[in-house]
Amino acid sequence: MTVFTLLSTPLGTAACEKHAKALQFIEEMTKNADAVQEKVLAEILTRNAETEYLRRYKLNGATDRETLKSKVPVITYEDLQPEIQRIANGDRSAILSGHPISEFLTSSGTSAGERKLMPTIREELDRRQFLYNLLMPVMNLYVPGLDTGKGLYFLFVKSETKTPGGLLARPVLTSYYKSDHFKTRPYDPYNVYTSPNEAILCSDSFQSMYTQMLCGLYQQKEVLRVGAVFASGLLRAIRFLQLHWQQLAHDIATGTVNPKISDPSIRECMSSLLKPNPELAEFITGECSGENWEGIISRIWPNTKYLDVIVTGAMAQYIPTLNYYSGGLPLACTMYASSECYFGLNLKPMCKPSEVSYTIMPNMGYFEFLPHESTSSALSRDSPPRLVDLVDVEVGKEYELVISTYAGLYRYRVGDILRVTGFYNSAPQFHFVRRKNVLLSIDSDKTDEAELQKAVENASELLREYNTSVVEYTSFADTKSIPGHYVIYWELLVKDQGNAPREGVMDQCCLAMEESLNSVYRQGRVADNSIGPLEIRVVKNGTFEELMDYAISRGASINQYKVPRCVNFTPIMELLDSRVLSAHFSPAFPHWTPERRR
Repeated sequence: MTVFTLLSTPLGTAACEKHAKALQFIEEMTKNADAVQEKVLAEILTRNAETEYLRRYKLNGATDRETLKSKVPVITYEDLQPEIQRIANGDRSAILSGHPISEFLTSSGTSAGERKLMPTIREELDRRQFLYNLLMPVMNLYVPGLDTGKGLYFLFVKSETKTPGGLLARPVLTSYYKSDHFKTRPYDPYNVYTSPNEAILCSDSFQSMYTQMLCGLYQQKEVLRVGAVFASGLLRAIRFLQLHWQQLAHDIATGTVNPKISDPSIRECMSSLLKPNPELAEFITGECSGENWEGIISRIWPNTKYLDVIVTGAMAQYIPTLNYYSGGLPLACTMYASSECYFGLNLKPMCKPSEVSYTIMPNMGYFEFLPHESTSSALSRDSPPRLVDLVDVEVGKEYELVISTYAGLYRYRVGDILRVTGFYNSAPQFHFVRRKNVLLSIDSDKTDEAELQKAVENASELLREYNTSVVEYTSFADTKSIPGHYVIYWELLVKDQGNAPREGVMDQCCLAMEESLNSVYRQGRVADNSIGPLEIRVVKNGTFEELMDYAISRGASINQYKVPRCVNFTPIMELLDSRVLSAHFSPAFPHWTPERRR
């Protein structure tokens, strides 16, 4: 075993021997990316050789790339649903994985609006933990001294269900936070949080947020970094502070906990932490009672060096608001992961959000890349396009990520579109461009065009008795409000003005649209409070013709013009908003319950 006498590595000088080993590991993996990928694929195919799925394709014990590419098809979630349903219903035979399926990780919705169930095995927790352990050694190269303070991270568990066969189904982060890897993690001075485990693991979102905010305020001088998983989650925490600072200040002044916090484990751990601190309460009151909240994060947590949040992809829409509340603190995007697999990390975490690139760690799974221009060919089984290996991607080109995992996914299309920005050693670096086909997203919800169309159709049924129809529509994700919400612009054709839709009907149309959206959206509305009520803005007749005229004036072809189903270009937004006749909001929560999986 190598003895590290020096802390110097090609990435930079490490803070300690443990960090030096982590940085050296990154170096070895990225230098030997192709060999590591060959080894990973061989391990995946060997340990899963006797599974029903791989036997179907007659690999006959082969573990090489060429056999995989020639015999195993590229698939989507829908292709796997029959196998996944059997596992969910209790079939414990080796269908996809040679190791027992330990639980399902829930992911964004399917075309039918339900959450995807991604099978996982116990050892995947080790693989995820491994990637987490690389983050701080890299970050400390750019922001030294993080072992002298704490991180204020707003982390939450979400609801979990059981499948008919008794397996848990829950989001990947809920699985991680509830695991011993997180709950009994060894002390690490670089990873000390202000939030106690009891608060993070509380399933009541109000009690969890309140306690985490209270702890963050109470330890405000020790906080060196502030974060959440998504940018939207951090903004939700700031909004929570705006609404509840008076109760929080009272608790700090008196050393007591709000009676609304009833969770016994939280109350017990807070009793040993909280002592009366009237001076701090007065400071918080002074900062929060004014109208100006610009730079509030830097004002309340003055030693904060950066915000740790995902601001790539759909989350980029929150950057201006984060800059406003933080006073322009750096935004760090540290890692790239999904329910299916953890992929890699950002080796320059303090770069601008627009320059974020993730280096794929070749030991996490076996990665292939579908050139993006060929995804429209719908992957004919007769003449499938040639997928590109990890080390063979080309700088500047866009690809859809295809993965094979230890847990039993083989040549699975993740749905992420990535652009190659360069290489670190022989490992490519990617900019996350977008999720395929996603139109609207506020938090972890992802709504595509077909789903939005169906929701509009269902809602417009309520207008039939008034002889009214929706002529055209478009949408945008309004993230200026906290939480953000969907805005849908409708142009109506009212055929009988004497029988126009009465008051309240349009509000019901908003609710009908919400009822039509997927369970991830509805959970965000009902349980997580991460999405606000849907809004319909009715615009004047002729508005969408003006929209077309504007597009044509900017060079669009009149023959090929299609109404964009989602807009975010400022002049178009201004045109639409200047034509609004009335605005309507969903009057109630849509239906959502954490039911057992069918």
